[in-house]
Amino acid sequence: MRLLLLDIETSPLTAHVWGLWDQNIGLNQILDTGRVLCWSAMWYGTSKIMFDSGYKSSHRDMLQGVHNLLSEADAVIHYNGSKFDIPVLAKEFLLNGMTPPSPFKQIDLCQVAKRQFRFPSNKLDFIAQELGLGKKRKTDHQLWIDCMNNVPKAWKEMEAYNKHDVKLLEGVYVKLLPWIKNHANHNLYGKTQVCPNCGGNHYQCRGTATTSALRYPRFQCTDCGTWFRGTPSQGPKPKEKFYSL
Repeated sequence: MRLLLLDIETSPLTAHVWGLWDQNIGLNQILDTGRVLCWSAMWYGTSKIMFDSGYKSSHRDMLQGVHNLLSEADAVIHYNGSKFDIPVLAKEFLLNGMTPPSPFKQIDLCQVAKRQFRFPSNKLDFIAQELGLGKKRKTDHQLWIDCMNNVPKAWKEMEAYNKHDVKLLEGVYVKLLPWIKNHANHNLYGKTQVCPNCGGNHYQCRGTATTSALRYPRFQCTDCGTWFRGTPSQGPKPKEKFYSL
């Protein structure tokens, strides 16, 4: 199974406003709706971090590059990407006359953090630091403005910033892996039973799991710690029901 770690950076929406607080911005006040500035990605299990931008390539070529990666992926790992990165990319594909990439599953680590834990903050930077993985590169809003103005030094910093986010994303993914309930199932891509989350074949049988109808052997992966069920064993047969006419 091919897992793609992905992060994008976008330019801000630009508008005419008359104040700094509690503004209602009309559509006729918008000057620019923003666009994808760049993306960074890596295939899980490899060390190469890919990057492209509207500065290095044409805007369409940059989009085509990430479109191709999405089409190759079985699942995409991101942080809040189900609400931001993927819809933003889909909008850009549409506006540039591109068809959808081939379907892929999404593993949104922000949703995992919100559902499984209670951190004071669910930002990637905070959780990465809590897990001892380091922090995001320090930057400010001016970096985005300089990149929009094609300042070479700013683009060099943006590339480093974007790539570092993907590396942090990889570390957080590894830490959260056994807690991910909706992970794409590795067993669908092979012939032998493996851990559904990490694909490892080192696991121990630890009791059974039961439903209202079946009993399953229960396993825990010794590689990543995920709990999972095996194929159902023979449980008690349901009682036959007879109905009188």
